[in-house]
Amino acid sequence: MALQTRTSELKNIGFDPVDGRNVTLIPYPEIVGRLVPNPGVPLAKLDPGIRQCIEAQTTCRGYQFHFERQHRQREGSFWLDFLNVRRTTKVTGWWFDALIVISGDTVLFRNFAGQAYTDRIEQQNNPLGPLQSGADAAAVAVH
Repeated sequence: MALQTRTSELKNIGFDPVDGRNVTLIPYPEIVGRLVPNPGVPLAKLDPGIRQCIEAQTTCRGYQFHFERQHRQREGSFWLDFLNVRRTTKVTGWWFDALIVISGDTVLFRNFAGQAYTDRIEQQNNPLGPLQSGADAAAVAVH
């Protein structure tokens, strides 16, 4: 996809930077900060697309796409959950992130990460139940 794909083709493969949903525009200085490991690395050692981005400077822009699907299901005792004593939530789903760097009408670089399946338990314990938030606020006020 890098150095071959035109920005006009991105929408057809599910990445539309104009759409605005699930996409963050990344400015040039932040792109360099993310993609150049450290200033001591010679330009010749970098990916060709990253080199072209550095040479293009402010005409180079990046887009961070984030897609996810999560299902949250509360588990455990209704009364302990309702009174905010103990909350247990089972979270399942997936997520995918893609970074696409563009200059002009050409994709210079792309990188992606994700998790095909998420399955975790989130637990929150508040021994004082509904009084917990007041106790926390009092503790902060004392310090």
